[in-house]
Amino acid sequence: MKVDVLLGLQWGDEGKGKVVDVLTPNYDVITRFQGGPNAGHSLEFNNIKHVLHTIPSGVFHGDKINIIGNGVVVDPVIFAQEFNGLLKLGVDLRKNLFLSKKAHLIMPSHRALDAGKEASKGKLKIGSTLKGIGPCYTDKIDRSGLRIGDICSDKFQEKYNATKNQHLNLMKIYPTDFDLDGYEKQWMEAIELIKEFPLIDSEHVINDYIKQEKKILAEGAQGTLLDIDFGTYPFVTSSNCVCAGACTGMGIAPNKIGDVFGIFKAYITRVGSGPFPTELDDEVGEEIRKIGREFGATTGRPRRTGWMDLVALKYVCMLNGVTKLIMTKADVLDTFETIKIATAYKINGEVFDYMPYDIDCEIEPVYKEFKGWNTDISKMRSEGELPKELLEYVAFIEKETGVPVSIISVGPDRDATIIR
Repeated sequence: MKVDVLLGLQWGDEGKGKVVDVLTPNYDVITRFQGGPNAGHSLEFNNIKHVLHTIPSGVFHGDKINIIGNGVVVDPVIFAQEFNGLLKLGVDLRKNLFLSKKAHLIMPSHRALDAGKEASKGKLKIGSTLKGIGPCYTDKIDRSGLRIGDICSDKFQEKYNATKNQHLNLMKIYPTDFDLDGYEKQWMEAIELIKEFPLIDSEHVINDYIKQEKKILAEGAQGTLLDIDFGTYPFVTSSNCVCAGACTGMGIAPNKIGDVFGIFKAYITRVGSGPFPTELDDEVGEEIRKIGREFGATTGRPRRTGWMDLVALKYVCMLNGVTKLIMTKADVLDTFETIKIATAYKINGEVFDYMPYDIDCEIEPVYKEFKGWNTDISKMRSEGELPKELLEYVAFIEKETGVPVSIISVGPDRDATIIR
């Protein structure tokens, strides 16, 4: 049995949480393999909206196993807040949510460092969510991090203090008004909650599930254009959001990967700083933002909006070996007379139909225009109902990427999903 992987193909916010929730009935195990509480996976059903930051998006299906893999970084305070929010909805995860012992812990001092470092950059800020993600991954690479498995050790407090003291020295260079003592108290209380969950050697457990023919779906966070190696560096996240990250973030071999589901919006958005070739800093962009409710699930910040970028989409399909595309938020474009797709970039008079090394420069997108469908598709539930203009738009994307669009989402609710 292979592990299927689900990824965002843009700058995050593509609707991964909803799609995982829709696909979960087909699987036995849902795993998260990278990122941390900088993720915001929104799920809507039965007039309830819930945002998950660390916990996998399969939690609303009680018979499924959910695993937080070794590649994830966990803030115990945010984890506890998520757990308590789910508990109010009648979802108690203490039996079917497992945490990898090798997942790293985001310490209070990581958050303080994140705030201090970002503030020090002035106009060169990268748009951090200030959740401590970068400093935590830095410690992981520096081999000085604290892991979930350490909380069961007699030397846990000693290890915690040693790492905290390193951070306090750095905070003299990057001062901040973050309430370190107050957050530390909440953090230690949340550590006690984590001890109530099964803490596992996740690489062994996941590979045993593969041998048992369990169906596994690996859920990525952020998006490929934010990948630390292949994204728009340095305006990226601190982990590998590409399919290869599923192997290192769960401890599985590359030959264990099955289908790769790539999720993209019918347009594109970005939160924070960094290049954005098709950005619409005008009334059209504002209209997309308003209709699509484009505000960050984690930060609440307004998202930057733009037309679909085919250059970037072909690039990320190549990197991830995408086998099935999933288009979300097609309904947001219902009222537009004309819809555009960038098929190339013009940089200093030279035309690029591929993603060059640096796109943090003046780029003129080369657009192909499509007639809009001017139809409310939000109540449609079968492919036969969809307007031909939308299907032509989808067919063009399939032709150019060489990958079929297997699902079209026409609204935020789990029922507003057309499986082709």
